[in-house]
Amino acid sequence: MVTKLFLNARIFTPHDEGYPLAGDKQGKVKTFNNGALLVSNGLVKAIGDRDDVLKAAEEETVNMEIDCENRLMIPGFVDPHTHLCFAARREEEFGLRLNGASYMEIHEKGGGILSSVRSVRETSEEELYTETLKNAVSALCHGTTTLEIKSGYGLDTQNELKMLRVIDSIGRDTPLDVVATFMGAHAVPEEYRNDPDAFIKMVEEEMLPAVSDQGIARFIDVFCEKGVFTIEQSRRILEAGRKWRLGLKIHADEVNDTGGAGLAAETGSVSAEHLLAAGEENLASMGHAGVIANILPGTAYSLKKPYADVRKMISLGVPVALATDCNPGSCFTESMPFIIGLAIMMMDMTPAEALVASTLNSAYAVRVADRAGSLQVNKQADFLIIDGESPAIFAYHAGVSPVKEVYKLGELVAQGE
Repeated sequence: MVTKLFLNARIFTPHDEGYPLAGDKQGKVKTFNNGALLVSNGLVKAIGDRDDVLKAAEEETVNMEIDCENRLMIPGFVDPHTHLCFAARREEEFGLRLNGASYMEIHEKGGGILSSVRSVRETSEEELYTETLKNAVSALCHGTTTLEIKSGYGLDTQNELKMLRVIDSIGRDTPLDVVATFMGAHAVPEEYRNDPDAFIKMVEEEMLPAVSDQGIARFIDVFCEKGVFTIEQSRRILEAGRKWRLGLKIHADEVNDTGGAGLAAETGSVSAEHLLAAGEENLASMGHAGVIANILPGTAYSLKKPYADVRKMISLGVPVALATDCNPGSCFTESMPFIIGLAIMMMDMTPAEALVASTLNSAYAVRVADRAGSLQVNKQADFLIIDGESPAIFAYHAGVSPVKEVYKLGELVAQGE
């Protein structure tokens, strides 16, 4: 058993009370200006003021002391929504959008998601793994210690299973905890363009049994949006996923208010993603149902769209989480520090609210809050040393990552610049 004592840290951490933090608790954090952390066998043994932790350390054989030099210590980021398993970038489409083409116009002409589908189908599993690994390691260096990755660029059984195997390998071959989501209903593939119901039947009767047998995916997700899947089709897909004991997630109201947020509440989904266009009534339903809002400000930034109304969500009691949405089309970033900066400056979240949203609430959004998302006794010692004094640093020191050291289970696994 290895025991480490981290001293002289300015600790900011949410406190897990057994549920995601919402409303006036969205920004509830504990702070220790002269803090210390005792780690034993990869888990938090004690945390708090220096003198209290030193007293607890007297009962242990401390193998190593680390001076944090009065820097900020926070939990490792949990990124609860990514598509970083892809084969090719779509930078040309970004240029088209800058010249006025909309996301859905590009999609309807066979670009967008369908472009990524073609490249994944044409790429070997080994090549796909290599590209995905680059993105995952970059996320780790930017402070992400737990990561959700979706499939959804295969859109047939063979290639969806290929993607899920790659996602599983990332979790085995890196320090990251990886949560896999099956998103076979990311779009209607070109071969089913004229018969989307036949594709949905294939998802139900062929893909889902195979995904269940494989045993990698923990969630199912669906893109509920005008021009993709309707409310009725999305409900059918989610209920099929529930039968195979997958947790439910839904891409909801990204471009249009289709009622996807209401469907998330109706189905008891763990989270609803995007919500740029979600209406107040459906957001209120999410709040009553305890559905987490996975907010992706990088997507609004990339698409030049109005940002999600997070202040309204918080006022309605909706727990808010933050994610990168790292993908090759609408938002190519692995940086949670960038996302937190956007949340503070463009969505009026307080630094404390953004910290909760990127750690504890995001851990609940992928059902890992029992071990991640906050620095508490018996949770994993996943934490970051930040070149700053408070979480405001992510907005204040703009355009760079202030992450200096990344610890996973108490071990230094990555360093910033």
